[in-house]
Amino acid sequence: MSTITEHPTYNYDIVRKFAIMTVVWGIVGMSVGVTIASQLAWPNVMYTDFEWLTYGRLRPLHTNAVIFAFGGCALFATSYYIVQRTCQTTLFAPGLAKFTFWGWQLVIILAAISLPMGFTSSKEYAELEWPIDLLIAVVWVSYAVVFFGTIVKRKAKHIYVANWFLGGFILTVAVLHIVNSMAIPVSLTKSYSVYSGAADAMIQWWYGHNAVGFFLTAGFLGMMYYFVPKQAERPVYSYRLSIVHFWALICTYIWAGPHHLHYTALPNWTQSLGMIMSLILLAPSWGGMINGIMTLSGAWEKLRTDPILKFLVVSLSFYGMSTFEGPMMAIKTVNALSHYTDWTVGHVHSGALGWVAMVSIGSLYHLIPVMFGRKSGDMFSTGLVNVHFWLATIGTVLYIAAMWVNGIMQGLMWRAFNDDGTLTYSFVESVEASYPGHMIRAIGGMIFLSGMLIMAFNVYKTAKAPRPATTAGTEAVA
Repeated sequence: MSTITEHPTYNYDIVRKFAIMTVVWGIVGMSVGVTIASQLAWPNVMYTDFEWLTYGRLRPLHTNAVIFAFGGCALFATSYYIVQRTCQTTLFAPGLAKFTFWGWQLVIILAAISLPMGFTSSKEYAELEWPIDLLIAVVWVSYAVVFFGTIVKRKAKHIYVANWFLGGFILTVAVLHIVNSMAIPVSLTKSYSVYSGAADAMIQWWYGHNAVGFFLTAGFLGMMYYFVPKQAERPVYSYRLSIVHFWALICTYIWAGPHHLHYTALPNWTQSLGMIMSLILLAPSWGGMINGIMTLSGAWEKLRTDPILKFLVVSLSFYGMSTFEGPMMAIKTVNALSHYTDWTVGHVHSGALGWVAMVSIGSLYHLIPVMFGRKSGDMFSTGLVNVHFWLATIGTVLYIAAMWVNGIMQGLMWRAFNDDGTLTYSFVESVEASYPGHMIRAIGGMIFLSGMLIMAFNVYKTAKAPRPATTAGTEAVA
């Protein structure tokens, strides 16, 4: 009997490559994050004259590494895994799939070189210059061809809902990237956006918020709709609700971007539209969260002994919390207090660490053993998975709680006035008052990063461990 990785039905080689690089880039991106958090917490210790390592250069490297390197590789790995198993066929155009792996790694390496050098378009989450943008577009279109080609050649008649979310994410991100990245090159390392003024800001935050909405939400919801039922060994609580969730989410999310531009030169009606659509977005978001958590109905006892399921369920809890907090922060009166403060940073990381990272980690712990001839979820050490879960949870809670407290404090200090109309506090005083929160944030990040290092060790030992003879081939047809 052939082993799993040799099974003729599925192409696991490309999944394995992306899965391993997810862990590698997760450690790299989070290490950069801990570095810049430490620069803010301990500026005297972390100060450097070397411009490549200054906060302004490393911050875009951190965001690109954790979103597109860590998150992107997780999405490639899981989508290629899910689409094969739910369509009961191997990947379409395996050579093109291999190109998406090497092309995406080249994008990441070029970003890691160019951003510290200061080559940037200065657009949030879209800082990479035009030659790299072109490469991203080519890789992404190739990804779409492989994914949708696999769906077209499927042996199963039904298209499972996870593929709806993954397909929606792939198509929308392509449009977002291509439209927002349109620029006029003036040299190999510099270009200028074809848009200007308020129009440029609107296009950027249409892209920026929907990079969150589709790259960091819809794609990972596809992950959730496959791996939560698989790990819980239960059907999705309501398949009908999952379809309603999909259509409501994609029809609403695309309109929410203007809430990033409250109290700016953007027309007031556009700001209000962004606020209203953000509030409406709460319904489909919580519908999906409830659907995922209720999938465990009748299987709650599994949480006592299954740390992989803990990752997946707690990620849904953070997803629900983040998607409640986001619409609240989109309300203009709340936004007047929260915007430009650490509260926004806390909100972003409750989604990035609590939702995106934890659902990715849980999914990888499920599929990585399959890539090395073992049963799904059969890692080298379940105990280490459990330790990782608690490190990730504690690190995330410390991080976001510190930023919430800092943010509310900063917002209140900035808007405090004396009777004569002068400011009660200077900006420097608000920075000084933020120091304890910045230290706790750095410590929380270090704790989360230590969990990723444990994961890397566990993955390495799983890859090197002998394959159990009794499990060879069993997962290939599951």
